Amino acid sequence: MNKTAISLLSLISIFFSIICSSLFADKSDDTLVIAFKREITNLDYHYGTKTEYLILADMIDDSLFYVENDNLSYVPSLASDYKVVNDVTLDVNLKKGVKFHDGAEMTADDVVYTYNFIIKNDKNRRHTKLASWLKNIEKTGPYSVRFNLKEPYANLYNDLYRIKIRKNGIMGTEGNWDDNAQANSLIGVGPYKVVSFDPGVEVVLERNEEYFDGPKGKPAIKNMIVRSIPDMGTQQAELMSGGIHWMYNVKKDVGESMAKNDRINYQLGPSLRIGFLVLDAAGFTGEGHPITDVRVRRALNHAINRESIAKNLIGGPANVVHTACNPVVFGCFQDVTKYEYNPEKAIALLTEAGYPSGFELELWSYRDKEAAQAIVSDLGKVGIKVNLKHGKLAGLNKARKERKIRAYFGTWGSSASPDTATISNIHWRDPSKGDRNLSGDPKVNELMIGAERTLNIDERKKLYAEGLKLIADQAYWVPLWSYSEGVLSSQDIVFNQDADGYPRVWGISWR
Repeated sequence: MNKTAISLLSLISIFFSIICSSLFADKSDDTLVIAFKREITNLDYHYGTKTEYLILADMIDDSLFYVENDNLSYVPSLASDYKVVNDVTLDVNLKKGVKFHDGAEMTADDVVYTYNFIIKNDKNRRHTKLASWLKNIEKTGPYSVRFNLKEPYANLYNDLYRIKIRKNGIMGTEGNWDDNAQANSLIGVGPYKVVSFDPGVEVVLERNEEYFDGPKGKPAIKNMIVRSIPDMGTQQAELMSGGIHWMYNVKKDVGESMAKNDRINYQLGPSLRIGFLVLDAAGFTGEGHPITDVRVRRALNHAINRESIAKNLIGGPANVVHTACNPVVFGCFQDVTKYEYNPEKAIALLTEAGYPSGFELELWSYRDKEAAQAIVSDLGKVGIKVNLKHGKLAGLNKARKERKIRAYFGTWGSSASPDTATISNIHWRDPSKGDRNLSGDPKVNELMIGAERTLNIDERKKLYAEGLKLIADQAYWVPLWSYSEGVLSSQDIVFNQDADGYPRVWGISWR
C-alpha cells in the first residue's frame, strides 16, 4: 500500500473517531443538544410569541397551570388547587416550598407582582390579552391569591399557563419597569436553570436540582444546550455528526431520507395545527364576486381532494378536518355538514350559481407551497382559474388588513392550547376588532365568542356546536387537514411525541 493511500486511510480513521467521540461525549457528560430554526434573542417569554420561546420558557419558567400531555387538559402546576367561586372569581392556592433559581421561596407576593406587572406594563406581549379580562388580582394569604375577572372568560387557564411567574420586584416598579431585566439572564422556577446565553446562538441550561414536584416531572438529563441554527440543512449535518441530538419542524421527505441512517430516528406525529381556506363571504373585497354565493363556497369544498393532499404531501397522522378547529381540542363539535371530494357536484353547484365555465380567483398563501399548488390544480379541474399569490406572511397580513384578500390558505397551530377558544378568538371575533372573520355573519361571532363568555361547560359545548354547524353549513371556510409534526433525533435519546405535537423536550432521556 502506498503512502498516499495510508495517509488517506489515516485521515478517514481520524474523521470517524472524531464523529464517534462527538456522538458519545455529550452522553457521557450528560449533555443534550437540541436545535431551533428560529433564533432565541430574549429569554423572557413575556416578550416573545413564537413556539420556540414557549418551549424554552417551559424549561426555565413555570406557571400556575400547565397542559397535561396525556389527556390535553389544564392541571395545577405552581398552584396546589383552585376553586371557581363564581363566573368572575377564581381562588388559587399555591404550592409551598417552591424555590426560584436563586434559592428564594415563591409566595403569593411574587404571583401578585407578576400579574400586576403584566396588566400595568403594555410593552410585554401578554399585556393585551390579560388586560382584556383580568380586573385585578388580590393576595388572600401568604400562599393564596384571588383573580377578579371583568367578565366570564372560559379560556383563562390557557392565559394562566402562559404567564410565567417572576420574582417580586425583579422587573422594576410601576412607572419604572425594566423590560430587559430578564432578557439575558433569567431567575425562574422551572426544571432547568440558565447557565449562559449568547443571543441568537445558544442557551446553556443546567438541571434545577431543587425543582418542585410538578406535572412536568424532573428532567432525566442534567445539562441541555439549545442552539439556534436557521438552516435546516446545517441542522441535518449536525445531527449526522453528533453536534446536535434533536431537531423538529422536519418535512416528510427530509425525515424519510435521513431515517435511512440507522443512527437517526424519525417520528412523524400529530399536531394541533390545521389548514384551511378563508373565503370572503361578506364581500369585503367587493360585492357581487362569486365567493359571496354559498353555492360557490360549497363547490370549493367539494372540489379539493383534501384526503390525497393530507396523505401524500403532509403525511403521518394528518387527516381531513371538517370543522374550523382541530377535532382533538375541547369544544370542536364534529356533527356538521361534511363535503366529500366530488368534482362533479362542485361543477353542478357552480353551474347552478351561474358559473358553468368557472371564474377567476386570486388565492393567497404563505407556507406549504406544494399543498397550495395541489389546491390550485384541483380547483382548476372544476373550472376555477386560480392565480396563486405565494409569498411571505407579512405581505398576506398587510393585504388582509387592507381588505384586499378574497381567499387565502392559512394555518393555525394553537400551541399547547387544547381548546377551540384559542382558534375561534382570533378567527371569529367581531370584524371591527380583527381582519380574519370574513363571514359577514354576526351570528357566528355571537356563538363562537359567546362560548368563551361562560364557564359553564355544557353551555360552552352547545354554543360551539351551533357555531361550528353554521360555519360548515354556510361554507365560510374550506377546512382542509390537520398537520403532522416531524422530529429527527439521535438513536441515543428517547423522545416521545405527544397528542398535541408540542415538543416537551425536558422529558427526553438517554436510551
